[in-house]
Amino acid sequence: MASTHSPVQTAPAAYPPAAGEPYMSGTQRLHFRQALLDWKQELIDEVSRTVNHMQDESAAFPDPNDRATQEEEFSLELRTRDRERKLIKKISESLAQIDSGDYGYCEGCGVEIGLPRMQARPTATLCIDCKRLEEIREKQG
Repeated sequence: MASTHSPVQTAPAAYPPAAGEPYMSGTQRLHFRQALLDWKQELIDEVSRTVNHMQDESAAFPDPNDRATQEEEFSLELRTRDRERKLIKKISESLAQIDSGDYGYCEGCGVEIGLPRMQARPTATLCIDCKRLEEIREKQG
């Protein structure tokens, strides 16, 4: 039976900033870079396991119900991998932001997103206020 896993993020280790340490210091950027690289590798490994699993489990069942069940399981697994592929792209974009010096700053208003939010969602590109506005706009259509 196929195992469908959601693109679960292993939370990066908490980063305790030193007293007076500037926001997104070199040490903080290194911390987030490593967390993002680890997360990306975890997702890539999961994709590889899925391919192997689907190859191993692929069988031509004579019973249409068994065949339909297998196809549905594979479909669910492929949708999960598609979400993970999109997440890998977001992680790569976050790594590029670290390189450009834009990581940790809101794309909407330019303010600091903040360490607690970046710890919770290392791919965040909006501060909480801009994110709320975006969600309100989405709900309004």
